[in-house]
Amino acid sequence: MNVASRSGQSASARALAVLLRPFAKVEPAEAVTASVLTLTVFLLLTAYYLLKTAREPLILLHGGAEVKQYAAAGQALLLVGVVNAYSALARRVGRQRLIATVYLFFVSNLVVFAILARSNVVIGVPFFLWVGIFNMTAVSQFWSLAADVYTPEQGKRLFAVLGIGSSVGAVAGARVAESLAPMGPGWLMICAAGILVVCVALFAWVGAREGSPGRKAHEGHHDQPLVHDHPAGVLVRDKYLLLIAVLTLLLNWVRSNGDYLLDRTLLAALAEAKSHGADPSTFVTAFKASYFEWVNIAGVVLQLFAVSRIMNRVGVRNALLVLPAVAFLEYGSFLIVPLLSVFTVAKVAESSLEYSLQNTARQALFLVSSRVEKYVGKTVVDTVVVRAGDALTSLVVLAGSRAALSMRAFATLNLVLVSIWIAAVFAIGRENARRSDEGEARVAAEPVLS
Repeated sequence: MNVASRSGQSASARALAVLLRPFAKVEPAEAVTASVLTLTVFLLLTAYYLLKTAREPLILLHGGAEVKQYAAAGQALLLVGVVNAYSALARRVGRQRLIATVYLFFVSNLVVFAILARSNVVIGVPFFLWVGIFNMTAVSQFWSLAADVYTPEQGKRLFAVLGIGSSVGAVAGARVAESLAPMGPGWLMICAAGILVVCVALFAWVGAREGSPGRKAHEGHHDQPLVHDHPAGVLVRDKYLLLIAVLTLLLNWVRSNGDYLLDRTLLAALAEAKSHGADPSTFVTAFKASYFEWVNIAGVVLQLFAVSRIMNRVGVRNALLVLPAVAFLEYGSFLIVPLLSVFTVAKVAESSLEYSLQNTARQALFLVSSRVEKYVGKTVVDTVVVRAGDALTSLVVLAGSRAALSMRAFATLNLVLVSIWIAAVFAIGRENARRSDEGEARVAAEPVLS
């Protein structure tokens, strides 16, 4: 490479770093990779919303809302098999082949689904199950790679930038999906498959450019297969990973309980609105549209201007404490003022913080993890454990319906769960600090090459 070419690349990197500076501190040497990873997760979320849009008519028109709910519960069982298959693959191939194989497998599935959809074959339930598995697995793989190519110090700064791609991709993806909806589910699947192929190419570029700076001394090269126990063994025998699993379980349980509580509060408000002549369908649709719009807007604003600054100033542990603190105030206030308007504002704050700050900080926990934890353990947490939290809500709702529990009882349950959640964050913070200190000591002990 000649001097002029290197100078041009350096100038481009500096320009990218300047563009990203309002959102996080990005060094010129980091700017290109950070931009490519941000683009990758943007495309990934765009593809997901195309598929999410495609699945709705397939499941609702060929099964109904009840079948949709039953299918969602079945994802937890299927994910156990998926995790075992993924674990077996991780024992045989290195990092890049692992990611490429997973994504290209999803692409091949989409081609088959598209052909079946175009042939008017009923695929509503299988495709609904598949989309849930794809979303969790594909997104988890992205963050696993990001945690592998950045040091803890870099990740704490740059994960906020990557989160921008995720947040903006969710908003933009929904708009793109809406505009392409007249093409039909089959064509939406093909468009998503094409986007995923681009993502595979971008993953390959990042993998070739970046190594694995956070690799432990005893671990093999990132292109070597992972040597590990059964996925359940990886989780149970690792205190740090187990604490993250507990955090994830509680987070999703509280969130699912809160969604149910919001729906019950909405229906209670609807009963009064109907007495004043409001149309039930219009009332519910308008409320949900406004709610989701405010969650998306608040989430993007937080990701752009607050996440990086909060994580840099207070650290990962304290950043993780923001959401449970807000949730505790939210459900505590519901016990005093159980009004839809007040609860909606609190729920918007909770959901937007979860999608921005909480998600970014939770991903940063894996920066001090081993490669087995980043790929195998993280996949278990992000799939099976997440769905387990949703399943627990289903059990609570079933028991609560039979016992005729009030809405205040569900709010009280969430206050108890949030208290345990806060304790889990403090335990994770101690373990994270210990690992960070060990990593810094290891780096300091390494010989300096002149």
